[in-house]
Amino acid sequence: MLNLLRPRRGEQDKRFHPPSLVVVGLGNPGPEYAGTRHNAGFWCIDALADKHGITLERRHRSAIIGEGEIDGRRVILVKPRTFVNRSGAATRYLTARYGMPTDKLLVVCDDINLPPGKLRMRRKGSAGGHNGIKSIIESAGSQSFPRLRIGVGRPPEGAGHAGQIEHVIGAMDPDEREVVDESIARAADAIACLLSDGIDEAMSRYN
Repeated sequence: MLNLLRPRRGEQDKRFHPPSLVVVGLGNPGPEYAGTRHNAGFWCIDALADKHGITLERRHRSAIIGEGEIDGRRVILVKPRTFVNRSGAATRYLTARYGMPTDKLLVVCDDINLPPGKLRMRRKGSAGGHNGIKSIIESAGSQSFPRLRIGVGRPPEGAGHAGQIEHVIGAMDPDEREVVDESIARAADAIACLLSDGIDEAMSRYN
């Protein structure tokens, strides 16, 4: 008798074969944050999805997910549905769902310590003051996951902690946004390079 609850062969293959890479772009959900610096990770996910024809259509309570291919390699694109400082909830779900090690998780986020348009990819490391990365480290119990930081520039000198918060949840002026948008396109290329040639080559070419 046909078992209607049994997944199809393709679904079984995906379930038991982890993706080549899960790319998690950090940002805050909601239209009021869509154009803010803290959402640079979301912008990168959108750029990847547009470039490679991947639709973000699966909704879990902690993330919006799209599955597709980049240069013949299966990838998962993710936007957490939590605020940035609770991003670990999404990555905890993803690592459990796809049964993958943390080195197959690439986190993309903004960085106020880099000038607008500058990219920095690393194999692993500390949170570097980013609350989203801190949440993921705490959730994973490890710093051993790659990350791609997108420079959004620093707040004015002497702004303090409150000024930093206002800066990252603030919108860019048009000239600054143009520079960052160009770096987002380069970030998408860097991720494709990581998949095809490895992280060392991607760091060499795009940092």
